[in-house]
Amino acid sequence: MTFEEYVSSRGPALVRLARLLTGDPHRAEDLTQDVLARAYVHWRRIVRTDRPDVYVRRMLVNANRSWWRRRSNRELVVDGFVERAGRADVGGEAADRDELWRLIRRLPDRQRAVLVLRYYEDLDDATIAQILDCSPGTVRTHALRALTHLRARLGVPTTNGSRL
Repeated sequence: MTFEEYVSSRGPALVRLARLLTGDPHRAEDLTQDVLARAYVHWRRIVRTDRPDVYVRRMLVNANRSWWRRRSNRELVVDGFVERAGRADVGGEAADRDELWRLIRRLPDRQRAVLVLRYYEDLDDATIAQILDCSPGTVRTHALRALTHLRARLGVPTTNGSRL
């Protein structure tokens, strides 16, 4: 597979993944472009791996994590002051999704990455572990902690023995 074929088939999915990781469509496009530029230089080596998509996704997750470490990128994210819509309101579901995304964006990077890769990219724990360079058990731990945090913040009761 050539680099051009890869980008034309997987590019939109990579931008979507970056948007879910960053929460900002403009930064997601910049991040994806930077990662693809770096991947282009090493494409012959990347394409020889068993799963080049896992390799590029890992690059994307790592690039997002590195962006926050740079001193020049210390931005303060402020939630908008939007009144919560009522349940009978047509926009109530959209408001609930917006609230959930604000909570997801506040999660630690690894927990947010696990949720995005699991529920939006529909990847299994082994693949997520490859992308994040950790064990599948660590992936499950991050998912459990993230979901527990989100449930607590949303006031969702949990029952003993509940599964993810």
